Amino acid sequence: MNSLFLAHGSPMLALEDNEYTKTLNAIGKRLNPKAIVIFTAHWESGISEITFTDGEYETIYDFYGFPEELYAVSYPAKGSKEIALKVRDSLSSHGIASKLDSTRGLDHGSWTLLSHLFPQADVPVVQISINPALDAKGQFKIGEALRKLGEDDILVIGSGVTVHNLRMVKWGQKHPEEWAVEFDDWLIEKIHDKDYSALFNWETQAPHAKLAVPREEHFVPLFIAMGSGSEKKTGKVVYRDYEFGNLSYLCLEF
Repeated sequence: MNSLFLAHGSPMLALEDNEYTKTLNAIGKRLNPKAIVIFTAHWESGISEITFTDGEYETIYDFYGFPEELYAVSYPAKGSKEIALKVRDSLSSHGIASKLDSTRGLDHGSWTLLSHLFPQADVPVVQISINPALDAKGQFKIGEALRKLGEDDILVIGSGVTVHNLRMVKWGQKHPEEWAVEFDDWLIEKIHDKDYSALFNWETQAPHAKLAVPREEHFVPLFIAMGSGSEKKTGKVVYRDYEFGNLSYLCLEF
């Protein structure tokens, strides 16, 4: 089971029927995991927090100003204490601190994607927080600690966005801006070459880094997914598009 980095973009994704949502649906059918471990950009914590429940999650609407129909969307997936403990133990064996959370629901960084990947909400989900202050190499190590989950058909997903600068979006613009494309092109090239030295120093080596990533919370799930992927395979693009001029929908499989 390969790991994925998926762009969750706008919360409106949950209501859309387009090329991207069809791609997500096809990925879900192709992979057919027995459980999902998802790192979401919308849950930040100093250490990795892991949802710990066998019950049904609350759907969290952590946004405002959207159409009423979006607030009616529910994704009634259940958790798995067994998988949560497996994650905790895997992190601990690599010297990575974590704690269990028995109350948190699924935020839109998770359920907007999962509603298209697994629309029946019949795959157990464990959601994990991210620490945007941790450097890229540290994020990679978190993913690396969970690499063996794939051997048990557990799908690890990093949910975020590569180019995510909401102050720079151009509402209604259909074509992508060059700087956003150049940043993603650089990422794709370095991932293909497994140039970890460059990737771990993306802040100084990637073109337009500060413009593309003004704050790291949406970007770091990429390194977690990368770390949890197969050592023998090269990361590959499974989808790429742009919305509002520069909001990236680059998705990768590792």
